[in-house]
Amino acid sequence: MIDVPDTTVITGAGGWLGTGMVAAFSGDGEQHRAGRLRLLVHDRDDEARLLALTDGAGVTVEVVVGDVSRRETIDRLFAGLTGTVDVLHAAGVIHPTSIDEFEQVNHAGTANVLAGAAAADVRRMVHVSSNSPFGTNPERRDSFRNDEPYHPYLGYGRSKMEAELRVLEAVERGLDVVMVRPPWFYGPHQPARQTTFFTLVRTGRFPVFGDGGQRRSMVYIDNLVDGIVRAELTPTAAGLAWWIADARPYTVTEIVETVGRALRDEGFANVKSSRLRLPELVGDVAERLDGIVQRTGRYVQQLHVLGEMNKTIAVDIDAARQDLGYEPAVELYDGMRRSIRWCIENGIPL
Repeated sequence: MIDVPDTTVITGAGGWLGTGMVAAFSGDGEQHRAGRLRLLVHDRDDEARLLALTDGAGVTVEVVVGDVSRRETIDRLFAGLTGTVDVLHAAGVIHPTSIDEFEQVNHAGTANVLAGAAAADVRRMVHVSSNSPFGTNPERRDSFRNDEPYHPYLGYGRSKMEAELRVLEAVERGLDVVMVRPPWFYGPHQPARQTTFFTLVRTGRFPVFGDGGQRRSMVYIDNLVDGIVRAELTPTAAGLAWWIADARPYTVTEIVETVGRALRDEGFANVKSSRLRLPELVGDVAERLDGIVQRTGRYVQQLHVLGEMNKTIAVDIDAARQDLGYEPAVELYDGMRRSIRWCIENGIPL
């Protein structure tokens, strides 16, 4: 692996993953960086939170507040940089207020960052993609590999596919950029939707479709940060992409049972073992309704999540192991306990 750059630019630094990277790079662990962090956040609240997180950490932190879809923001983000510069592009929207945000942030925003990185002559850029450009696995025993064709899942999947296509075009123009594709991730600094997940499991109201045997790849946030750093610092050809996930997929039943056990072991005595069982048909109907709603330009988060929950989304990380030396250190139970503990420490009710 090569040395860390003089400056690390992180877009989406105020989000779940971005905050996880900032915490790792400014902490006292193996990911600590002595260089400068330049962080793009969406608002002043995120700026204040990240400055408090990095206060006294011995890291030079510069925060740019703006919108990744606006070129003037990107111009400010890359202004005045010297020495070696890497870009970790984590900005994106998963659950928007309207469908237009997918195009503005995930697609056009990525194109803007690529243009800014090229103009600034960055050393390497890592684009954080998703499983959604590839849809869902056609059957439970299948796992996505690195040679999968695009088959985007609704609006989010299309926007992330278009972003990947812009990445490949930038590679053809000479930019050194690679991609990582994480599935559902979990861990500290979680947003409200993950807290809701814990609450639903604790109260026995998390919906399990059919026998719960659908397979889901997940990735603990520290595993994901490690994979991103390896993609950044391991010399490889430009344009490559890797699945970054935990060592193996889990069934939905295993996920729910493991989270319930983790909650009990962290002191929650009132975890209900009963679960809300729904027929597979309910998920299929929700998916169709989600597509109809999205075609009107609207987005309903609960409907979208319900439509995905009876699907298998499993990935194969062998290429990341081979190319990057990636080996996930944390599995589901330990990662969920750490996430629950973080919630407790930060006064977040579950």
